[in-house]
Amino acid sequence: MSPTTLPAGPEHGHVTFLGAGPGDPGLLTLRAVEALAHADVLVAEREVLDVVRTHARSGVAVVNTDADPSADLASGPAPATGVPQLTVVDGASTTAGVPAVRDAAHLVMEAARGGRRVVRAVSGDPGLDAYAAEEMLACAAAGVPFEVVPGVAAAVGVPAYAGVPLRDAEGADVRFVDARTASDRCWTEVGASDGTVVVSTTLDSVGAAAGELVSAGRKPDTPLTVTVAGTTTRQRTWTATLGTIAQTLKQAKVLPSPEGGRPVIAVVGDRSAAAQREQLSWFESKPLFGWRVLVPRTKEQAASLSDQLRSYGAVPHEVPTIAVEPPRTPQQMERAVKGLVTGRYEWIAFTSVNAVKAVREKFEEYGLDARAFAGIKVAAVGEQTAKALVAFGVKPDLVPSGEQSAAGLLEDWPPYDPVFDPIDRVFLPRADIATETLVAGLIELGWEVDDVTAYRTVRASPPPAETREAIKGGGFDAVLFTSSSTVRNLVGIAGKPHNVTVIACIGPATAKTAEEHGLRVDVMAPEPSVHKLAEALADFGLRRRAAAVEAGDPVTRPSERRPGARRRRTTT
Repeated sequence: MSPTTLPAGPEHGHVTFLGAGPGDPGLLTLRAVEALAHADVLVAEREVLDVVRTHARSGVAVVNTDADPSADLASGPAPATGVPQLTVVDGASTTAGVPAVRDAAHLVMEAARGGRRVVRAVSGDPGLDAYAAEEMLACAAAGVPFEVVPGVAAAVGVPAYAGVPLRDAEGADVRFVDARTASDRCWTEVGASDGTVVVSTTLDSVGAAAGELVSAGRKPDTPLTVTVAGTTTRQRTWTATLGTIAQTLKQAKVLPSPEGGRPVIAVVGDRSAAAQREQLSWFESKPLFGWRVLVPRTKEQAASLSDQLRSYGAVPHEVPTIAVEPPRTPQQMERAVKGLVTGRYEWIAFTSVNAVKAVREKFEEYGLDARAFAGIKVAAVGEQTAKALVAFGVKPDLVPSGEQSAAGLLEDWPPYDPVFDPIDRVFLPRADIATETLVAGLIELGWEVDDVTAYRTVRASPPPAETREAIKGGGFDAVLFTSSSTVRNLVGIAGKPHNVTVIACIGPATAKTAEEHGLRVDVMAPEPSVHKLAEALADFGLRRRAAAVEAGDPVTRPSERRPGARRRRTTT
C-alpha cells in the first residue's frame, strides 16, 4: 500500500524517529528510554536493536531492517535498490498486521496503523541518516504524526571516546564528511580548509579517503586518528598521517570492516590534538578495557558485580554454576511460613537472594504479601539480598555494618533479652548446603533457631558449547571465583580455564581449591567481598597495562597471547 493512500484519522498511530547513538547503550538519552518503554513496534537494524531493545517493554514487536539473504528465495534475489530489507525477528501479539516488506517508509507507516506507537531507531542521530529523512517525509505526506529524538552522532561521540578533541582554544573550523557519498566538490572544499575534518568511512576505504584529501590539497604529513567500533569495548584507535595511514593499518594487520558499512571515524587535522591523545584517551585506557571476564554466577546474583566490571571497561559474561530447586520435603518450609503469620518468630534472617525468592514464592502460593512481616524484625546479608527484600516491599531492620557474611551478621546481632524480646525464636530460610556458622552463633546469643531448608542448590547444566570452548580455549581474559564451589562447579560443567586466563579468587580457601584443580591464582581480594575482588582485578589490569607501556610494548589483553602449554600450578 502506498503511504499516500493510507486513510487519515484515528487509525494512524505515532512514529518516533530515535537516535541510538554510536554504540554505547549508556549514551541513549532519557527521552529515548522513555519512548522505547512505550513503543508497540520497534524498527531498527540488528546492531541498533542490540542497543535499544533492553529498554523496550515486554511484548513489543521487534522488526529488523537488515537484509536477509535467505528471505523470499522463491521470488528471486532482493532488488538492488539500496533500501533496507525488513524482517520481523521477534514476534508478539502486537506483530499482527506488521508486514515484512522491503520499503522502510511503508513498513513504518503500516506499523503505525491502528494507533500503534512506533519507534524507528537509527544509529547515531536521525538528522544525519538519509533513510530516516526519507521516512519522515513519507510520514509527513501521509499525515502520520511523528517526532524526532536526537541522538549522539558518531562523528562527535566517537572522537570524544577516542580522546581526540575536535576544537582547540582558537576555535578552529570543523568539517564533517561522509566519504561514502562525498562529491569531488566536497573533497575540494575540505582539502582547501586548514581546519579539522571528521570523516565517516569504512575501514577498507580509509586509505582512499586519505588519498582524496591529499589530492585536494592537504599535506601528506597531516596527522589523523582512525577509530573503529567507537564507544564500544571493541574500540581501537590508530594515530598516523594521511600519507602513512594505509601502511599503518596494514602493519597492524587490520582487516576490513566485518559489518560491511558501519562507519569508521577518522579525524584529520591539528598536530596537538593527535599528540594529546595519550593524555586524553580516557576510554581505551580503562584498566580492564575490552577484557572478557567470566562471572560464575547467575545474572541476578552478578548484577552489581557486572556493573562494576563494566565501569572498568570489561565485558562481563555470567555463567551460572549452580541451579536452585525446591526442597525435597516442603512441609518444613510450609510450617515456618505459617508460623510467620501466627507470631511464632521474633526475627527472620535472609542470607541470600534465593532465600528471599523462596519465601516470596511461598507467600504468593498462600495469597500473602509483605504485610505478613508486620511485627517481625528482618535481617539481610548482602546488598543484593537487601535490594530483593525492598523490591518485595520489606525494609530490612538489620544489615551487617562490616563484612557481608554470616560472621558479619553475628557481629551486629543483639543477644536475646527476655525483657525486651517477647519471642525467642528466629526463622532462618537457607540452602540445603549452608554452613552452621550462623545457627551456632545465634544459639550462643540465646536465640532458638528454626533452620529451614528453603531451597536446594544443584550443579547447573553446562553452558553452551561456544562458551565451553571459550573457557577451555582462552577466549576469556579473566575469571572471578567467589567461592570454592564455583571453582569445582565451573570445572565440572565446562572444564578448566585456559592457561592465559587470569584467575581471580575471593579468598585463601577459594584460591586453595583453584590450585588443587591445577590453576595458578593471579589475583586475590584483600578481603572477602566480590566488589573488592573486582577492584583487585582492575588493579592487576592497570599494572599490566602500565608495564606494557613502560616497556614500549603494545597493550594487549590476556586472551591475545596464546602460549602453547596449559598453565599448571608450580609446586616445590
